[in-house]
Amino acid sequence: MLAAFFAIGLSYTVHLRFFPLFHMKFWLSATLGSLFHRRGKSSSGKISAFEAMSTALAGSMGIGNIAGVASALVAGGPGAIFWMWISSIFGMMTKYAEIVLGYRYRHRNTKGEWYGGPMYYMKEGLHSPLLASIFALFGTLAALGMGNMTQSNSISNALYEVFQIPPFISAVFLIFFCGLAVLGGFSRIAKISAVLIPFVSIFYLAGSILAIVLHADRLPAAIGMIFADAFSLRSAFGGAAGYTIIQAVRTGVARGVFSNEAGLGSSVLAHAASDEPDATKQGMWGIFEVFADTLVVCTITALVILTSGVYHVSLYASGISGLADGIVLATRSFTAVFGVTGGYFTASATVIFAFATLIAWSHYGAQCCSYLFGERSLPWYRFLFLASLLPGCMIQMDAVWEIADTCNGLMAIPNLIALCLLFRQVTPIRR
Repeated sequence: MLAAFFAIGLSYTVHLRFFPLFHMKFWLSATLGSLFHRRGKSSSGKISAFEAMSTALAGSMGIGNIAGVASALVAGGPGAIFWMWISSIFGMMTKYAEIVLGYRYRHRNTKGEWYGGPMYYMKEGLHSPLLASIFALFGTLAALGMGNMTQSNSISNALYEVFQIPPFISAVFLIFFCGLAVLGGFSRIAKISAVLIPFVSIFYLAGSILAIVLHADRLPAAIGMIFADAFSLRSAFGGAAGYTIIQAVRTGVARGVFSNEAGLGSSVLAHAASDEPDATKQGMWGIFEVFADTLVVCTITALVILTSGVYHVSLYASGISGLADGIVLATRSFTAVFGVTGGYFTASATVIFAFATLIAWSHYGAQCCSYLFGERSLPWYRFLFLASLLPGCMIQMDAVWEIADTCNGLMAIPNLIALCLLFRQVTPIRR
């Protein structure tokens, strides 16, 4: 899987002439810049390019940006962050290709609304209904695992760590509020995401940058640790933590994919619903999505943890429990900088990020389930999605991450096959 993600990402990056690196000003202008020209709003009853991107970003910019980064540091060492960067650079063009293909094979429903996803470019582009059904099946399972249980688990852990709220109570409130959003359909989900994601991103980045500035003297050492550990051929801390380059690569790429979802095909289910007529412009929103998610937010989270003084090999050697839980490590890092306020800050950001991801993935799973069993299956799917929040809040975090990684891998396999076979249908970008 690592080889497949790297090879496909690199192939598309070369094929599309390193567009994200050489034309950064252009795609930032076409995405963020367009919001200042009153083109970010949709017409009545339709989904704008920004709303579609916000939903896709909500699906990816969840607790992977907080708990996922922290768990990567625990499982793979600081070097895992470097490999998250590498996976995201290649992932920019992978996600662009997914969106362009999604546009090529999207359709309108009876209400005149656009819909599409990887199963349609598999069925109609590859002429493989079997591969499309496999993707839809794994997408439905991933919605219940990665899109549901990892988010709800981190919410309950954050609320218990800071406010001592029992997981069962967290589950009850999550079921209620998530139900209100999910039952309103994709239009409501998109509008909620378009409000939540900009707000929580600015809120989280402002607090994180302040935390780094307060410990700016530790920043050079933290950055040096990331690069040194990324290429360490022996255990990074003399055997105490046992990190190796293989662990760093595996964990970094896995968490990178978990965070930005490039290669999974999931975000196409949101982007394909946009009323933006130009596939290239919508694809550039996908580039921005990966950039904002991994290169900006994940990096800042990692630097907060590494400069806070909480992350150190002696903590693991002394047997302190709970640090394998990513959200606990992140919470303690912010608490070390801001005191009790840091815990409230982390818990608030986690809850909002994860809630946005939950409702976005409810739509992804609904689209996949509808493809397999028809729209009559949606009430049953929504019931199962909301019911899964309860075990998600209450089971052990390690088990949740294993479920999420497994679902990611299963979902990626048919999509990576399609990206390989439809390679020539994605042409270089013309400025």
